[in-house]
Amino acid sequence: MRKFSHYLVLFGLFAIAIVGFSIFSWDKNFQIALIIALAVSYVTWGIVHHFLHDDLYFEVVVEYVGIALLGTIIIISLLL
Repeated sequence: MRKFSHYLVLFGLFAIAIVGFSIFSWDKNFQIALIIALAVSYVTWGIVHHFLHDDLYFEVVVEYVGIALLGTIIIISLLL
């Protein structure tokens, strides 16, 4: 049950970003800022999650940063 609440927070972050992305579909700059904020939130969530489960390693942080960067680059390239 403890893990469920962690993933609920992650799901909430993505849901808020999707809603904000669709509401502000006319403002590309805001959408880019929202995607960057989501990426930072995702990395932060991953670090906190793994820290709480005592399996936080440098490689895990690099993986979260890499996935966040890849997603950010793909979405921003589609916007522009």
